[in-house]
Amino acid sequence: MSSGHMGGYRNVALFGVDSRDNSLGKGTRSDTIIIASINETTKEVKLVSVYRDTYLNLGNDSYGKANAAYAQGGPLQAINMLNMNLDLNITDYVTVNFDSLADIIDEMGGVTIDVTDEERFQINAYLRRGESLKEIGMVKLNGPQAVSYSRIRKIDSDSMRASRQREVLAALFDKALEINPLSYPSYVRKFSPMVETSLSNDEMLKIATA
Repeated sequence: MSSGHMGGYRNVALFGVDSRDNSLGKGTRSDTIIIASINETTKEVKLVSVYRDTYLNLGNDSYGKANAAYAQGGPLQAINMLNMNLDLNITDYVTVNFDSLADIIDEMGGVTIDVTDEERFQINAYLRRGESLKEIGMVKLNGPQAVSYSRIRKIDSDSMRASRQREVLAALFDKALEINPLSYPSYVRKFSPMVETSLSNDEMLKIATA
């Protein structure tokens, strides 16, 4: 069993960073920390959040909020933190900043999310660019709106914030299933400059088409 594969699962760390200069390395905190666990038999993907304010060993025998590990040592230290505290053996990661994630969601045609009126107000408050959201209920969010939805933190709890992040990612994965497999290579080439990852284009394509 190769490194990063545990009991028939491949675990990949997903980091979302709030960098405004397109920097995806150390020096910026990881606002989003999610472990994507891929069942290598059924190809089902489960998403598990690690709350950014969780007090953990940061991978270097110092302790602090989980999101500080990425700021101190980039993705490698953040992965080491996850492995050390959760007894995992993750080796692969994907990092994206909020602006790039918005662009990726737009390229995929947006995501459909059930939005309350209170959430709509917060989406518009966090919106970095583009049109404000005017509808509630099951609505299609464009990239900036979806990112704003995933950043909501004032109306409930960090648990709900993490749940919204997983909801956006799950909706994005569902959109990916609608793509003609013959188009996967072009999407991988298009998205690869928008992220920092340990995965090669061939590896990402293998995961997408498995």
